[in-house]
Amino acid sequence: MVSYDTLMEGSIYGPAIVPGNSKASPLNMLVEGRAGNLARVMRNMHTPITDREIEVLQLWVEQGAQNN
Repeated sequence: MVSYDTLMEGSIYGPAIVPGNSKASPLNMLVEGRAGNLARVMRNMHTPITDREIEVLQLWVEQGAQNN
């Protein structure tokens, strides 16, 4: 992620964030381990984020993923 704008643009695969819905947001699915094989691959490639960081991400998305 480079900036808020690039995060919200998503990728060729669609949006990374669904504002107001952390359960449907691909970024949340990935960091929470709900993205199947991709989640396992990413977990092995990167240092996992903490439970608190996941909670903050969930709250941010649920509150509309504002640029604040």
